[in-house]
Amino acid sequence: METTYDVRIWKTEVYSGKRGNTYYVRWGVAGKPWRTPFKNATLADSFRSELVTAARKGEAFVIATGRPVSMQRNDNDMSWYDFACAFIDMKWPNVAATTRQTHGEAMKTITTAMFSTDKGKPDDKLIRKALVRWAFNTNRRADPDCPADVRAALKWVQGNTRQVSELANPEVLRSVLNTLTVRLDGMPAAPSPTSRRRKILNTAVEYAVERKLLKSNPIPALKWTAPRTVHTVDRRSVANPFQARTLLRAVRDQQRSGPRLVAFFGCLYFAAMRPEEAVALAKDNLSIPREGWGEIHLEFAEPYAGKAWTDSGANRDRRQLKQRAIGETRTVPCPPELTALLHEHIKLFGTADDGRLFVGERNGRELPKFTINRTWRKARASVFTASVAAGPLAATPYDLRHAAVSTWLNGGVPSTDVAEWAGHSVEILHKIYAKCLDGGTEILRQRVQAALGHRPSENLRTYLA
Repeated sequence: METTYDVRIWKTEVYSGKRGNTYYVRWGVAGKPWRTPFKNATLADSFRSELVTAARKGEAFVIATGRPVSMQRNDNDMSWYDFACAFIDMKWPNVAATTRQTHGEAMKTITTAMFSTDKGKPDDKLIRKALVRWAFNTNRRADPDCPADVRAALKWVQGNTRQVSELANPEVLRSVLNTLTVRLDGMPAAPSPTSRRRKILNTAVEYAVERKLLKSNPIPALKWTAPRTVHTVDRRSVANPFQARTLLRAVRDQQRSGPRLVAFFGCLYFAAMRPEEAVALAKDNLSIPREGWGEIHLEFAEPYAGKAWTDSGANRDRRQLKQRAIGETRTVPCPPELTALLHEHIKLFGTADDGRLFVGERNGRELPKFTINRTWRKARASVFTASVAAGPLAATPYDLRHAAVSTWLNGGVPSTDVAEWAGHSVEILHKIYAKCLDGGTEILRQRVQAALGHRPSENLRTYLA
């Protein structure tokens, strides 16, 4: 490795293009000029200062690369794009289809923050589509039917992303983390997806350490504060029993799919099932009498991911229950109202060939996610005023599950039983539903009122006079 101390560092050059400014750090080593592009002035200044510091310390520069010896890249270093594809492929076989999609979305956001230049960059929307639908989908990356414009976009990305080792630079890493907190329109992103992306980035960086592309994980040492994540259920989204039953009646009136979905939504409300658990429900899972209380034994979940992300080519991925081992079941109580709804459903619509209870009207197999959401939106609109419909009350089918768990807890059912029925730990149960618990607010208000010297029998207007 031939080195030299003949180094000249020049002023940063700014190029103004249609897509914004590009900052070029320029320097010379042994008479040979070098320059590296950056998307913003902060990153450019940080890199230039590293060069200046190395030169002032009398550090030798490598003639072949133009870098100080301390900045030499690991022989195993690779571009972020190539590494991201390898990370996706490593995770793909062992995760659910929905997780594959989540990984793809997160790596898309991270990768766009790792571009080394904007020069010649294709359309942003095309790049995002190419990354999520093709590059970060193991099954489709090598598809010969990949459109020409997608291939061209991915070729540009591959040639214009930073090296993985550059994440060790605090300014580069901070820029990536900041990108995770912003939506495409520049507004702050919701805390939940930001937290998800940050966790995936951390996992990817740990994988880079494992592959010796980084000496250690630089994220914990970085002085960067993550946005607070909201874990609790919004109490305003929880329907009371009267509202929930009104919505179920409204579902029945939605033609043509509504009558087929009454028992489906009933499973979410009366048994606190997740939508993907109710979709996978079969007649064999039912242990119910002709009327009265029974039990439902849950075995599988079928979350919606889309055909591109599943191994079977179906829209839903058949999995074990959430946070359960393969083959582990969960038993939930079946109240009399739900027992009646299930018997009515089987009488009117029967079951599929495999015993499945809830199927699509047209295909007789998979219950489309679009049908579920469309029916729910129409039911809400038919019974709520415009102002209420625009609010969070029972905004999604999943809110029926929240309503069920909240009702059980406020009804005095022990937390251990509620957690078992809902498929949670007691700790997570209290964390999620903390704001939905009735802590005797009215009694507390009366105590405060008494402490202020106001007697309930007094007329408030006279009291204030």
